[in-house]
Amino acid sequence: MHANKSWQLTVDITEQDRYTEAEARLTTPDNTLTGRGIARRNPRDADVPSIGDELAVSRALAELAHGLLDAAAQEISRIEHRKVRLTH
Repeated sequence: MHANKSWQLTVDITEQDRYTEAEARLTTPDNTLTGRGIARRNPRDADVPSIGDELAVSRALAELAHGLLDAAAQEISRIEHRKVRLTH
């Protein structure tokens, strides 16, 4: 079986003062998963917004990846009628 699929990933970043917040949203035909990440700049550090963006987005994507893995485990558990634990 051959299939082409497309999933949409959107990342929104909000910066306010020393805080950067990111929300990563993965939309599939069957589901939408969300991950969130926050970065806080130490007041003594230089103000480099791209670093806050990178940290917040990486944390949001990591949370999203864990959620996607958990969703797969739950789906397998339903099919197998037993508890399944997936690891990276």
